[in-house]
Amino acid sequence: MAHDGQDAAMANTVILDDLLSLTGAAIAPVESVLEAAKASVGQMVTVDGRVSGGAIEAHQTAAHGLAWLATYVESLRQMQAWAERLKADGKFGEVEELIHQIAFGEYLHQIAGGIPMNQGEILRLADMGLGWDALSGFQCHEVQTLMSSGNTQAARSRLVELMQERSAEITVGASGLDEELEMIREQFRRYAVEKVEPVAHDWHLKDELIPMEVIEELAEMGVFGLTIPEEFGGFGLSKASMVVVSEELSRGYIGVGSLGTRSEIAAELILCGGTDEQKANWLPKLASAEILPTAVFTEPNTGSDLGSLRTRAVKEENGDYRITGNKTWITHAARTHVMTLLARTDPDSKDHRGLSMFLAEKTPGTDEAPFPTEGMSGGEIEVLGYRGMKEYELGFDNFHVKGENLLGGEEGKGFKQLMETFESARIQTAARAIGVAQSALDVAMQYAVDRKQFGKSLIEFPRVSGKLAMMAVEIMIARQLTYFSAWEKDHGHRCDLEAGMAKLLGARVAWAAADNGLQIHGGNGFAMEYKISRILCDARILNIFEGAAEIQAQVIARRLLG
Repeated sequence: MAHDGQDAAMANTVILDDLLSLTGAAIAPVESVLEAAKASVGQMVTVDGRVSGGAIEAHQTAAHGLAWLATYVESLRQMQAWAERLKADGKFGEVEELIHQIAFGEYLHQIAGGIPMNQGEILRLADMGLGWDALSGFQCHEVQTLMSSGNTQAARSRLVELMQERSAEITVGASGLDEELEMIREQFRRYAVEKVEPVAHDWHLKDELIPMEVIEELAEMGVFGLTIPEEFGGFGLSKASMVVVSEELSRGYIGVGSLGTRSEIAAELILCGGTDEQKANWLPKLASAEILPTAVFTEPNTGSDLGSLRTRAVKEENGDYRITGNKTWITHAARTHVMTLLARTDPDSKDHRGLSMFLAEKTPGTDEAPFPTEGMSGGEIEVLGYRGMKEYELGFDNFHVKGENLLGGEEGKGFKQLMETFESARIQTAARAIGVAQSALDVAMQYAVDRKQFGKSLIEFPRVSGKLAMMAVEIMIARQLTYFSAWEKDHGHRCDLEAGMAKLLGARVAWAAADNGLQIHGGNGFAMEYKISRILCDARILNIFEGAAEIQAQVIARRLLG
């Protein structure tokens, strides 16, 4: 499908003939590579017939590489499923075809030649003990056609040309979601454009908390009770709906997109682990935003090693508890009403089995007195980005928690209760990453159109338009992986693997989009007055919170290896 003005050397075919047959035929070869990698890495990390934690650490690159390879394979599966659904619905147009062929062309090449786990760590098949014979399935006509003709400059240029023509559309390419979810998207996109985007950069530069009026407006729109069951004052909607809301609000500003996640995770903890009384008391208040929650898990010397927490909760004769210890990286801690607080109730325990979860009540603070509750103190951690809720270090000294606020009414269940929320937390983080990546694409594309160099707009230069095209393609890949994990969650399926993959890939996609967006801005991108400077700072945290990329890859690898 050549079009006027293309160089003859580029005018072979922009969209490949019988594309879905080509991409469908590529799935089995990539699955074959994954199976070979699982077998090879499995041999490396098996000791006396069992997968060994020590061996996984010794072969960390291989194990984490397996996680990335599996993420790519699942991504291509979900892109194929997306394309087939759209085709069946008559919605698989030129934009979608270009995104699909570029995605396959690029990811097949990366599987064969090297998957970037980050900018400086490229995963090769040899790292997992595989030789070129593992790619024997790649020698078929379909894979070779996609690798040679899928991600070409002609395809990227055409995609960006269409993106300019259809700039009024909310997403680049059809999302594949149903009409109800798209209506939700439109509502929250409109809110973000009108109420968030014009002021978010100012909040960032002034390092200010998101105004309470925004929280009140979000509460009126139902954000905080979106997935809470109707019997507890919520809307009882799907995780997919929360993904769309988080995506669009984070596109406006990651802090606003993360407000709903706070209540989502607190509600999930209570729904999964709370008593009937706790559900009846807390969930309606969370749904209405009468109370705002914060998660208080991490400690200064533990990071992701939650099993080593030292904050202790001592039970008194009257059944109440006194908590003593230190916590760090606590988001939105000052003006919240309740803390989901993880502490050690068994002083003799050395691992996660001695931990309990509390719904610890506190008085919301002010700028002058951020932590007025007796037995509690705190200080702000100054951060590069993700500023709108602020980060804090907290200290507890005989802090009082009512006995009835022990989650589930039973000690020693805290770590298990927390693990039950990780699927939702990682799905939400993936959604926020998509929003941040889309924000980077929005501002970078506008700048590339407006900025003139050497007598023409930046977007007319192939390496600029190529960056924009790859942002759009990878955003759709991460989006489909995230939607799939939400679908699995909504249908009652275990989805820690899929959620972890969505978070792992989404965070990398957001950082790449922000970095390339800044590059398109040139020197101006390094100026704090330009939005892309904030988006870059905001994107960087996504690879760290809710499980750093390395921890995420480790968890995925452990699941894959059984």
